[in-house]
Amino acid sequence: MGEVCMKYEPDNIYEGDARNLAEHIDANTVALSVWSPPYHVGKAYERDMSFFDWKNLLRRTIEAHSIILKPGAFLAINIADILCFKDPDMPRIMAENISRRKRNDITREKVLEVWSRHPGFNRKQIAAILGCSEQTVDRRMKGNNIRGGKYETQTRVKLVGGMIEQYALDCGLYLYDRRAWVKDAAWENSRWHTMSYRAVDEFEYIYIFWKPGHTKVDKDRLTDDEWTTWGSRGVWYIPSVRANDDHEAKFPLELPRRVIRLLTDPGDLVLDCFVGSGTSATAAIRENRRFIGVDVCPSSVDLAKRALTLALMKGKQENLDLFQLTRKSSEAAPNKPIKTDVA
Repeated sequence: MGEVCMKYEPDNIYEGDARNLAEHIDANTVALSVWSPPYHVGKAYERDMSFFDWKNLLRRTIEAHSIILKPGAFLAINIADILCFKDPDMPRIMAENISRRKRNDITREKVLEVWSRHPGFNRKQIAAILGCSEQTVDRRMKGNNIRGGKYETQTRVKLVGGMIEQYALDCGLYLYDRRAWVKDAAWENSRWHTMSYRAVDEFEYIYIFWKPGHTKVDKDRLTDDEWTTWGSRGVWYIPSVRANDDHEAKFPLELPRRVIRLLTDPGDLVLDCFVGSGTSATAAIRENRRFIGVDVCPSSVDLAKRALTLALMKGKQENLDLFQLTRKSSEAAPNKPIKTDVA
């Protein structure tokens, strides 16, 4: 007989592959899966993954959800909708960038001249003297005066939403809703600005897929103010994480918290199969939901386990404080029974 596959239990984090979820989680048990996969933009954890492998990762992970989601449950995927990649078949974009002409005055000779007068300066300081960007200084010193290289393969833009929608449809999951997450202006986290008519992305999407079945709609999950300001709104304004010091692709706690509050009830099982630093685990526990986290990266598993432990400890302390407050109130009114069902 083969080895029995380990089952994933609630309120735990596991090292594992998102494509194999159905081997570890019972069918028809997950009320909500909320996650943000690799974006195929060259992060360290996805650098060796081909475009084909990346698409296969998304497709197979979504397929697994068609089994583990409860009927009527939801899958929420946070992803940037635009993917940029090199396409050797794409015609060259012949564009004269007039706004950059003033930078053409910054020659390699000028950079070397200024650097000879200030040999201890770095590129940023040299750029400040020349009145240009640090990137311009770097390009001049490397002999590359045109962004990306004059003879580089062109960059093609592809929309991701239609691709993951098709993967979901192929396995019986249907696009139910889409929310736009507006982050910060690009210059909040970077000084880079677009050098063409292409915009700097300042938003991402949350695609919400539905598994056919009975779905309860309960507006009372939110306060009246929450329902008005974001529950019924298609655009969510949430600042991005400014310090990705322990993980290079964090999303803010408020993002999974809203999805969890909107689409689940207390006690429901929530899953994040790209758990990263454990943000969704913290959000789920704070909202009194059960949680399973999975990640293929051991360092991310360690981070998420710490986040989950802290959230569980804080939750127990809050329950204890509530019990003690209830007990004091009951002692002040002795005719009322004392509730003792809080662990």
